[in-house]
Amino acid sequence: MSQSPWNEGDAPQPAGDGSAAAPPRVPRTRPRRPAGPLLPTLLIIIVVAIVLSLLANFWTDLLWYQSVDATTVFTTRLWTQILLLACGMIVAGGLVAASIVVGHRTRPFYIPMTPGQESLEQYRRAIEPVRKPAMIAVPIILGLLAGLTLAGNWKTFLLWRDGGSFGVKDPQFGKDVGFFVFTLPWIQLVIGFLTMALVMALLAGLFVQYVYGGIQLPGRGPTTRAAFIHLGVLGAALFLVRGASYWFGRYAESSANSTLLTGIRYTTAHAVLPTKAILAVASVICAVLFLMAIWTRTWRPPLVAVALLVVLAIVVGGIYPAIIQSVKVKPSEKSLESTYIQRNIDATRAAYGLDKVKTTVYPATTDVAAGQLRTDAATIPGIRLVDPNVVSPTFRQYEGLRQYYAFPDTLDVDRYDIDGKTQDAVVAVRELNLDGVPAAQRNWVNDHTVYTHGFGFVAAYGNRRTSEGDPVFFESGFSTKDTSGKTYQPRIYFGEQSPNYSIVGGPSGSRAREFDYPDDASGGQKNNTYNGTGGVQIGSLLRRTAYALKYREPKFLLSDAVNSDSRILDYRTPTERVQRVAPWLTLDGNAYPALIDGRIEWIIDGYTTTAKYPNSKLVDLQEASSDSVTSTSSAVRAFSGGQINYIRNSVKATVDAYNGTVTLYAWDDSDPILKAWSKAFKNTVKPMSQIDGQLMSHLRYPQDLLKIQRQLFASYHVTDADSFYGGGDFWRVPKDPTAHVSQDQPVYYQSLAMPDQKAPAFSLTTTFVPTGAGREILRGFLAADSDAGDQAGKRSSEYGVLRLLELPRASSVDGPGQVENQIENSTAASEAEGQNLNLSQWIANNRQTGKTLTFGNLLTLPVGGGLLYVQPMYVQASKEAGSFPQIKATVAVFGKKVGWGDTLDQALDGVFGGNSGASAGDAGEGTSKPSTGSGSSGSSGANSALAEAIQEIQDAYDQGQAALKAGDFAAYGEAQKKLEQAIEKAEAAVPTGASTPSSSPTSTPKPTQTTTG
Repeated sequence: MSQSPWNEGDAPQPAGDGSAAAPPRVPRTRPRRPAGPLLPTLLIIIVVAIVLSLLANFWTDLLWYQSVDATTVFTTRLWTQILLLACGMIVAGGLVAASIVVGHRTRPFYIPMTPGQESLEQYRRAIEPVRKPAMIAVPIILGLLAGLTLAGNWKTFLLWRDGGSFGVKDPQFGKDVGFFVFTLPWIQLVIGFLTMALVMALLAGLFVQYVYGGIQLPGRGPTTRAAFIHLGVLGAALFLVRGASYWFGRYAESSANSTLLTGIRYTTAHAVLPTKAILAVASVICAVLFLMAIWTRTWRPPLVAVALLVVLAIVVGGIYPAIIQSVKVKPSEKSLESTYIQRNIDATRAAYGLDKVKTTVYPATTDVAAGQLRTDAATIPGIRLVDPNVVSPTFRQYEGLRQYYAFPDTLDVDRYDIDGKTQDAVVAVRELNLDGVPAAQRNWVNDHTVYTHGFGFVAAYGNRRTSEGDPVFFESGFSTKDTSGKTYQPRIYFGEQSPNYSIVGGPSGSRAREFDYPDDASGGQKNNTYNGTGGVQIGSLLRRTAYALKYREPKFLLSDAVNSDSRILDYRTPTERVQRVAPWLTLDGNAYPALIDGRIEWIIDGYTTTAKYPNSKLVDLQEASSDSVTSTSSAVRAFSGGQINYIRNSVKATVDAYNGTVTLYAWDDSDPILKAWSKAFKNTVKPMSQIDGQLMSHLRYPQDLLKIQRQLFASYHVTDADSFYGGGDFWRVPKDPTAHVSQDQPVYYQSLAMPDQKAPAFSLTTTFVPTGAGREILRGFLAADSDAGDQAGKRSSEYGVLRLLELPRASSVDGPGQVENQIENSTAASEAEGQNLNLSQWIANNRQTGKTLTFGNLLTLPVGGGLLYVQPMYVQASKEAGSFPQIKATVAVFGKKVGWGDTLDQALDGVFGGNSGASAGDAGEGTSKPSTGSGSSGSSGANSALAEAIQEIQDAYDQGQAALKAGDFAAYGEAQKKLEQAIEKAEAAVPTGASTPSSSPTSTPKPTQTTTG
């Protein structure tokens, strides 16, 4: 029998007339079941998980900073943020809370029940049950939001606290630049924060006063005196702060940007600054009127004043300056803006380090003559033929050895002392790439405990190539010997392609887990156990739990690969490690490896920057540092977005590839911004005096700095205000004619001698052409001396010197684009034996199906009284498996003359009629037989000594070729020594005015897994 849905006594009863009645049926109510424990339990679990995750991240971050000896960075930043958060919460939350409390406590006891108040009564009744919690929660939430905003600007606070003087005064206000860089940003931040806090407090007070009847709408009742006091004080405080905003906003105009310049302009000085001062005074008047409302008991005067202030801000702050600009300035802009343009020029050149450029007028010749390069004989052998932007596939083919090893898309250029001679080199490290591990072997154990590191430093001569056009390596294979024969640590645990994290180490004597390198003698591979000091020890259960929470990975607790002696290596890329240790630095987009004191060290350039330097030109970092390399390579990145108008390469940083040790060295210790950060983060930056000799010899002028400087210098080489306004002599960076994208030509590292230098120096170079779409003739050649110092650790006085060769305006020297066009269409015959094609035919032939022709870097060198362009040409069998680019030709261009051949010697001889006057002298370049010196002087064989030397050259060359065929590299080395001696003998025997017999012997083919030198 079914249960009735009605309670007893609720069933329908018959009506008095005998008919059935139908009263309302009331359903029986069942008792409400209490809520189950599931939902509260889930909420508790979620909250606990979030808290534990936050604690795990906090603790593991602290452990990481301890591992790199940078705890002070972590604690300084943390306590600064906590301080600012607390201050923000106290001030903003306190103002809001005080406003709410005052509004509620001063509410009127008797509120006339007007129609409006009757409707508000409903709101008061609805608010009352939650009033007390809301009075606590609302200020806390608003205070937290305001405090977080303040805490996020911890860098601004530290710079204000620890900043000093620049020793340079702004010409408009007479204040030190330090005020604009360090003090003004903090003042503006505080003003903005107080404005936000007062607005929130005023709105909260208005709400409470209105709901509880303290303030009435016009015509509906009086406003209480307490409400006038409450809101009048808040309104006065708000407009006093706004007055301060207008006043200090005057100083901020010194870094305001416009189409003409950055900084104070005529209209700014004569219209904007006075009107901001007027608006500041008007704001103070508004504040006074808000206070007077307490006694006058009317809001009309302050509200009218606010309306007038708004109108004044529009008219005086906007319309009046626009009228001055249009009516007075535009018709006479050149003369009126002259003073301010000059200020901008001077400030920009100082802020970007352009004020010390050494400019030389260089009337470059375009005529060629025999022996023209004789005075530059020291420069020619050092011309870098190996393009680091092209040869990465070649490095991978010869030195990758396994699919899980990788090299970056773009390699690096450095210099090394080999056999007592400093030579340019193209370098890289053999890094681990997990993407190359077979998919079947990809699992957590292999990814994080087996494949943990790369192995080996690889380096090739920058100016040598084998007979097949490959680089000649002097560091290669799995050798642990450096160029001097000393043992070095080859393992790369911290690199640009390292896994996210690895777990390494183990008890001594235990079985090695980590794959080290392929080795036939060890059953196919050699294993290793990390015994360095890098990373964080995670042997304890608590630490393993923390990292399991951090990386959401329970295998930290379950895997036997994690033991009592395990260490975790994370945050492993060099730039990431430096950025965490020095969050105040802007880092160069290209970290490069170097062999230093038996270790592989990554070197990163760090910059201190600001956008507040008065009157200096603002530039976009990403735009200025982008070029054809950054647009196509993942190894070299452009800066992230943002604008600056001051930059200094203030820090040189290193990261040990084995231990991950981060070291910061002060490089520009006169920089006021570096001084401020060094004061804020004590003992994190070491003095320059602690840079040892080997490190000093590998430091170089940073690429990104020169890219930013050249973009500014294209305009700011003009130092006269009138000429600058006209812009007729502005330059631009030429587009890279070798790239498939329309991007600026990159800067190039190369060794060369500028006209005022006695010997070649390692330099970073770039070129300039005129603005506009006209003829792309060369207008300037800029070289930054990049030799930082010597092996003794002494810094070079020439380092960082910017030398500009400025070509006369009537010059007809072709720019890079025109030179590339000459090369493409040249009918010049090759100097190489057996080559029957002219250059354009050779180019077309190597662009046919199945081949890829790549134009290497187009280098520019000031030699022979003019500008010499040199370009290697790479050919790759694009459809063949394992193909890679090889240098198959070298092109040289001087003026309108184009020469080319298999070697640089042949290319130069093609330009200078068989007698350039200088030989590449490269023991590793070319396959052609030694020249008999049939130059225009006709001195070949003119005397017996010269004839004897030439025969010795031929004999040594033949001996070397025979040794190569026999695979006897020791004999080949002896033949090369004899060849060098014979060449020196020939040079000594050449009569005055005669050409030196040149030789281009064959270099040693790449021995597999063997290190030369």
